[in-house]
Amino acid sequence: MIQRLSRSVDKAVDMGADFADARFEDRKISTILVVNDQLRSFQDMSKKGVGIRALVGGSWGQSSTSRLDPDSLLEAAQRAVKMAKHNAGKTKKEVSLESMATIKKSIEAHVKKDPEDVDADTKLEFTMDLSKAQKVDDRVVNTNSRYGEKIYKFGLVNSLGSELEWSEIRTLAVAHAIAAEGEKREFSYDVYDGSRGYELIDEIDPNAMGQRVGSEAVELLGAKRPPNGMMTVVADPDISGMLAHEVMGHASEADEVVKNRSFLTSMVGKRVATDKISMVDDGTYPGANGTIPFDSEGSPSANTLIIENGIYRGFMQSLETANVMGVPPTGNGRAEDYSRRIYVRMTNTYFEKGSDSLDEMIEETKEGILTAKAMRGMEDPVGGGFEAVALKGYLIKNGEVTDPIPSFTLTGSALDILSTADLVSKEFKLSGGMCGKGDEDWVNVSSGGPYIRAKIVVGGA
Repeated sequence: MIQRLSRSVDKAVDMGADFADARFEDRKISTILVVNDQLRSFQDMSKKGVGIRALVGGSWGQSSTSRLDPDSLLEAAQRAVKMAKHNAGKTKKEVSLESMATIKKSIEAHVKKDPEDVDADTKLEFTMDLSKAQKVDDRVVNTNSRYGEKIYKFGLVNSLGSELEWSEIRTLAVAHAIAAEGEKREFSYDVYDGSRGYELIDEIDPNAMGQRVGSEAVELLGAKRPPNGMMTVVADPDISGMLAHEVMGHASEADEVVKNRSFLTSMVGKRVATDKISMVDDGTYPGANGTIPFDSEGSPSANTLIIENGIYRGFMQSLETANVMGVPPTGNGRAEDYSRRIYVRMTNTYFEKGSDSLDEMIEETKEGILTAKAMRGMEDPVGGGFEAVALKGYLIKNGEVTDPIPSFTLTGSALDILSTADLVSKEFKLSGGMCGKGDEDWVNVSSGGPYIRAKIVVGGA
């Protein structure tokens, strides 16, 4: 396949491309879904193809094909160059990638247990056990469990001489229970995922995981509404990670910055948080869901410093944005698949751990809220506003965790919140998921980090 990719790249250059690359992808996804102890679906999906890009002046052309014979790849290269030339007449910008490093490397996914070596019955048994364990009480009216695996293989060649082959393997387990009492409905969930093999699943006790989720859903049936207003909040890793990802992360993607669509555009070198706060996007974090050897342009993944002790340091970059800003690429040029456009995208984005313990943070809080798990959040790279919905939380009174409270909103300006962050825990957790650029173009990511104590406006969900 590498030879075919090379010939298609050569064809693009012969036709006048200043730069060209071709990326092969073979994606296999398997999922098992069990609902109320009944197998609902058992799916194997695959997608295979090649995406080819050509750069002419400052304009890109892109074409893709699922036909992998040499002629089809050459035809795709021709289409990409024709598109680039057509677009070149409509822009005055110039992009040069001649300084890009040339890399020749092959990397296999480092897992202890390849999911393809585990039989289907074993995976189904795990998923069934995870569903059954959620039924801890007659008030648990719906149980859901899911197993997933993703096995990706890539090959990439560009006109500067890079030749890359790599693979990525991810596994996933999800439990989701719904409890009901009268007209009231509450739910809870738990997720384990990462760029690991089936060993991740082997480390999970499905009975303990399922029972915990079922018990949490039942507990929320008796929870009272939270107070409203500006409060001291000890944000758990899910909520602090949402702040890092949805607001500070998306606003640190350089393709938003070069279009003046980020509230952080002019903030490099300025204080954006207390000195307790540091933040990175780290595509090299071992085992995390967003970990990648290379991005979709062949740039090695990196640990990119975004905030250092409260000072804003810079942005995540693709090849093009790095060229525009005169900085090195950071390995954040990512596409949903070979047929989609490459954007600047996050990998594993989080605030770094601090030196405080969670117990100390609670003991030092006279009155406040401890959040526990997130439901959803809002992306606002332009205005810098933070809005998230916590699944649940607990009141803190006189340094002790007391009554549970059901879902509630957390809102405010991200910079205002970070300017009040006075305690950051040494406890640390990343949670994986999928991130869309807007409402589409999904890629594997992780967010999370430590517990952070700050002032946030709390309201009913």
